[in-house]
Amino acid sequence: MTFDPKWGGPGKVKFEKLDDWIKRPEEGIRLYSGTAIYRKTFTLTGEPSSRAPFYLSLGSVKYTARVKLNGKDMGIVWTAPWRLEITSALKAGANELEIEVINLWPNRRIGDASLPVEKRFTQSNIAFSPINPVNPPERSGLYTSGLLGPVLIQSTAADGAK
Repeated sequence: MTFDPKWGGPGKVKFEKLDDWIKRPEEGIRLYSGTAIYRKTFTLTGEPSSRAPFYLSLGSVKYTARVKLNGKDMGIVWTAPWRLEITSALKAGANELEIEVINLWPNRRIGDASLPVEKRFTQSNIAFSPINPVNPPERSGLYTSGLLGPVLIQSTAADGAK
C-alpha cells in the first residue's frame, strides 16, 4: 500500500494483514491523515454469473473509501454496510483491486503538535483543547484509521441465498 510522503507518509509499505494505522510502529503511518491506497490482485475462477450480482464488502473502514476494480471506478462508501456492487467490472481470472482510504485530520494535527512550526504538515488557528473532540489534546486521542476489513466478495443468488 502507499501513504503520500507529502503528508508525512512513508511511501510504499507492505501490510501482512489489515490493521488500524494508529497501531502501527511507523510514526508516518500512526500519525498520518490523508489518502492511502491499498492494492491487491485476486483470481476469480469461472465466469461471474450474469444472474446474480457480486458485491465487495469492505467490512469496516475509517473513514471513507473509493473502490476501483480493473481500472473501473466502482464508487465511494462512507458508512455501513461498506459494500459496493462490482458485477460490471469483475472478470474471470486475474482482477486488480484498488481501494483508496481517507481518514480524518486530527491524527496529523496531533503529530504536528510535537513538531517545530516549520516542520508541520498542517496549520490551523484552532488550538488543541480537552473539550474540543475534533482536536484531541494528546496522542492517546488518535482516531482509528484505515481499512479494517474483513474484505470479502459476496454473491447473492436470485432467490436471496448467498
